[in-house]
Amino acid sequence: MPPFLAYDDKQNKKENKKETDGDAHSPRLPLVLVHGHPFDRTMWAPQIEAFSAGRRVIAPDLRGYGASPVVPGTTLLSDHSQDIAALLDDLEVTEFVLAGLSMGGQIAMDCYRRFPDRVRGLVLADTFAAPETPAGRLARNEMADRLLAEGLRGYADEVLDKMVAPYATAPVKAHVHRMMTATSPEGAAAALRGRAERPDYRALLTRVAVPALVVVGADDEYTPVTDAEAMHAALPDSVLHVIEGAAHLPNLERPQEFNAALTDFLTRIDGL
Repeated sequence: MPPFLAYDDKQNKKENKKETDGDAHSPRLPLVLVHGHPFDRTMWAPQIEAFSAGRRVIAPDLRGYGASPVVPGTTLLSDHSQDIAALLDDLEVTEFVLAGLSMGGQIAMDCYRRFPDRVRGLVLADTFAAPETPAGRLARNEMADRLLAEGLRGYADEVLDKMVAPYATAPVKAHVHRMMTATSPEGAAAALRGRAERPDYRALLTRVAVPALVVVGADDEYTPVTDAEAMHAALPDSVLHVIEGAAHLPNLERPQEFNAALTDFLTRIDGL
């Protein structure tokens, strides 16, 4: 088994190691949701609630995050995509719609690189495809050192109003802050070191042979609208949806708008 947990109804019966949402026997394609850093699967709570009644929804905790075991050192994006492939093999899921946000979007791109024949639709939210710059590589490694030395509380306090907009609701802010402070410093540091080594996915996007949805918060400072526009331009068949009144986590900040865009996309994919 891969080193993480997932929401999935089939696995609920396997020694209680999994929790359940959705109908494993739905004729609709399963939806796989990949969370960002430094969060966990509860980042997708509004989407799990909205979509699990009608389709199978699989939302794993990536290694080092949430309820998953910590794997110290360096966790490459390809390690995460390999984990996801192993999980889906275990769940006997052959084809699915794949959605990822921020780091999760980069993992989704790596999944498409590894097993494009299994991905029937691709959702890239608040992410970007370019490789790390030398300055960015240095900054990520320095942040990894800091998190190992100090933990995540100080970092969470500093970045909360960039992860979500300053005008986000108090419950959303509390949820995001809680996810960040609950994250293992060792797991977060390993992922940061891995992201510092990420490849260039820009050429890959031009070869994506399935429909794609690109979503971004209008006020996202980490992955601004220009990054989303560049991915949209590179993808052969994509829709760009900019969500007003949201920053880096529009799925939590504006769940109704995010879910509406995702619903339209899934309806199209299910009809293909």
